[in-house]
Amino acid sequence: MSAELEGYEQDYAVLTAEITGRIGKVPRLVGDEKKLMILNVEKQLDEARELLEQMDLEVREIPVQSRSMYSNRMRSYKQEMSKLDTDFKRSRIAYSDEVRNELLGDDGNSSESQRAHLLDNTERLERSSRRLQAGYQVAVETEQIGQGILENLSQDREKIQRARERLRETDTNLGKSSRVLTGMLRRIIQNRVLVVILGIFIVFTIIMAIYFSIRRH
Repeated sequence: MSAELEGYEQDYAVLTAEITGRIGKVPRLVGDEKKLMILNVEKQLDEARELLEQMDLEVREIPVQSRSMYSNRMRSYKQEMSKLDTDFKRSRIAYSDEVRNELLGDDGNSSESQRAHLLDNTERLERSSRRLQAGYQVAVETEQIGQGILENLSQDREKIQRARERLRETDTNLGKSSRVLTGMLRRIIQNRVLVVILGIFIVFTIIMAIYFSIRRH
């Protein structure tokens, strides 16, 4: 694992711990103090998302054959981030008993339906967010698979090119061998022709010698 990725993971762990603590304080605050806390949490959530993006880029640089473990860890980090977003949304509309009494007095029934409606809307937003997150994860995994396929194709292309080079070298060597063998065969044929001619000449000479010898007698 690269030092950069390890550093990002450590920063992410510290940051998410701080965010969790501050989200728990939001419902107990009112007025400007609550607004300030919300702004701080929003800023930290943005920082956490940036860290996730940096970690995601680092993981993509890891070789495909050893990337699975880090991809699973990234999936866990993203799920944790989604949960933090959900908790933060709920904390912004949740009130402690003391704050709710100050806002509503003794009769809080009139706001229960409104609060339920807000919670329902929050749930819908969460479902949409989860679908978007799932779509993003599918896109990332598809990209990783595509990169793996491209790497394999690149390796296969190199193997094919090397095989072609060896085939061309073999063809060249075969051509040279064929020319050598053809030359040797031609010389053998020529030598055999000479031997036959020489044999015929010797036989003819012997016959003529016998013929002239007979005539003299």
